[in-house]
Amino acid sequence: MRDSERELDKIFLSYNKILARLNKQGCKTKNGKEITHKDLRKAILVMQEKHPKCRWRSNKVRSRKFYILDEGYWWIVEVFFQNELDLIDADIKYFKKRIKLYEDFLKIKPKELFVNNIPYSQVENFFNRKLYTIKRAIRFLENKYSINLRYKKDNRMYVYSKGIELLCKECFKQKYLDILENYKMELTEKYIAAGYPYDNFFHRN
Repeated sequence: MRDSERELDKIFLSYNKILARLNKQGCKTKNGKEITHKDLRKAILVMQEKHPKCRWRSNKVRSRKFYILDEGYWWIVEVFFQNELDLIDADIKYFKKRIKLYEDFLKIKPKELFVNNIPYSQVENFFNRKLYTIKRAIRFLENKYSINLRYKKDNRMYVYSKGIELLCKECFKQKYLDILENYKMELTEKYIAAGYPYDNFFHRN
């Protein structure tokens, strides 16, 4: 393998190289079988559907092939083909890990993701859930932790920022994942702006 090819493999990989790596590492399907090209294509399809913002798959350029960023490769390994956690929990764990890597690499102070108290009039849009579902989740958490997550001000009910955080982490995990993904991409854009390779290197394929 040429040095230039080896360096590009650190940035993005072809499907065939990903498949070879997965099987070399001993990754298996949920049924314990060796991963096939069909299994890999399914994993990439799920990845694309769940995380289009991350831009982990290239468009076909000169080579007429798709390539996957190294970051997307690790999503396939650590999320799709792992068998210990539910997909949503593995997804959250993965994004928290990537965020920490970016923060450490860029020497950025961790961002507080839950800082705003939100009025009842806005929580439906925030969570994309019916208000009665959110209220039920709030009561569950208040009973679980023996704390008050709501308050009233000027005849309006609000949910404390801590309540929003707990609701995201324990009841509406997809919202938590969306918040993590958005922050990860915020860090990714800073990484690119600092001159480091991401999907801006796909033109090399």
